[in-house]
Amino acid sequence: MINIQDISADQPVLIAGPTASGKTSLAIEIAEAQGGVIINADALQVYSGWRILTARPSDDELARAPHRMYGHVDYKDAYSVGHWLRDIAPMLTGERPIIVGGTGLYFQALTQGLAEIPTTPDDVRADADARRLNGETDAMFAELDPVTQSRIDHLNPMRVQRAYEVLKTTGRGLAAWQDATPAPILPLDGCFPIVMDADRDWLNDRIERRFHMMLDAGALDEARAMLPDWDPARQSSRAIGAPEMIAHLRGEMDRDAAIDSAIIASRQYAKRQRTWFRSKMSQWTPHILP
Repeated sequence: MINIQDISADQPVLIAGPTASGKTSLAIEIAEAQGGVIINADALQVYSGWRILTARPSDDELARAPHRMYGHVDYKDAYSVGHWLRDIAPMLTGERPIIVGGTGLYFQALTQGLAEIPTTPDDVRADADARRLNGETDAMFAELDPVTQSRIDHLNPMRVQRAYEVLKTTGRGLAAWQDATPAPILPLDGCFPIVMDADRDWLNDRIERRFHMMLDAGALDEARAMLPDWDPARQSSRAIGAPEMIAHLRGEMDRDAAIDSAIIASRQYAKRQRTWFRSKMSQWTPHILP
């Protein structure tokens, strides 16, 4: 368990953890006790349009501490870890940053550096999107070079797609680009890094209860507002629960089945996050829950 008194008040703080593990609450607690600005490190919370389903901070939470980079990207736009790194860079020299989120690649790029890989052309992205949506993730993985295959989670369709796009765009494997990575803009040894370590059953229960709270807060109405312009290929459409809510509104799933499916998807996402954090963040300070 983290004791806030152990954190230097002028030290940047990093808080990573799976969905529903209480990252925002801890960030606000630190900001209220010591000062600082809370900066988003969640690849879905950057988007407009899905405030409830992505669990962006509430109005009450926003009033308790300054927050940055939440909902600042149009839901129609593509947004990469490179975009995020460029956006956050100017914020690291001002008020003490408290960087919080569930996207491990953001923290990895921030503290270990990011290779300057050329932007994926639209035609390559469209081809990769189509192949992923058609269930061809394994086929894309098979086309990657062996070193890249050994480094990515082949069960994560988005990681496979990204590696496939890099290869098709540049002719070089993702691993080769990673090996040429420049120095990080915020080295880990200059921060107080925290990773939420949540018991599986405790977290699964929180995920279920939180999703029902999202429904009470208007998650279905949020999906209804997005329905006329719904495009499953958009990055913002990967908001956990969004496909299920859209399917229900289209009459493709009944309400209970959509809710159950969304909760299962959220639990699976949390499992992938926990696995990633435990393999990549052994040097981080664990905040053991509950």
